[in-house]
Amino acid sequence: MTKWLDPVEQRAWRAIVALMTRLPGALDTHMQRESGVTHFEYWVLTLLSEEPGHRLQMSDLAHKANASLSRLSHVVSKLERMGWAQRSATAGRRGVQAVLTDDGYHKVVQAAPGYLDAVRHLVFNGLEPEQTAQLAELSELLADHLTDTLSPDPKSRTPSQDQHSL
Repeated sequence: MTKWLDPVEQRAWRAIVALMTRLPGALDTHMQRESGVTHFEYWVLTLLSEEPGHRLQMSDLAHKANASLSRLSHVVSKLERMGWAQRSATAGRRGVQAVLTDDGYHKVVQAAPGYLDAVRHLVFNGLEPEQTAQLAELSELLADHLTDTLSPDPKSRTPSQDQHSL
């Protein structure tokens, strides 16, 4: 027998759905208008910019970006065409690394202020500092729960403290 959501769960779930539906579109619209990239493209460039040598194994980048390897590969191909990333064979390892080019790094630096303004405007300006801390805690708990629930391999699970600042 189906266990229906109680009124508090229903309220929370509807709020999550509204957030998941509205926020990505708003960020995409802003990023494309201001910087000519999608939010996900910017996110991939940002993740690479934070790595030593601005490079990361594609599978690790997919994990950090919360994306399938297929989706990431498609985006990296587009970033390559734009001159912002390239692929490089990994010496002594199987697989390929995504590498941020100098132009890609400049793109991240150019786009970051507008991105951060949009995030602040769309999310954090609507919250008090205590609420921001609560949001961080609840989001980390949910992300960890999803990782535990969806990951068939316990070794692939990473704590939410591995998240980046942008």
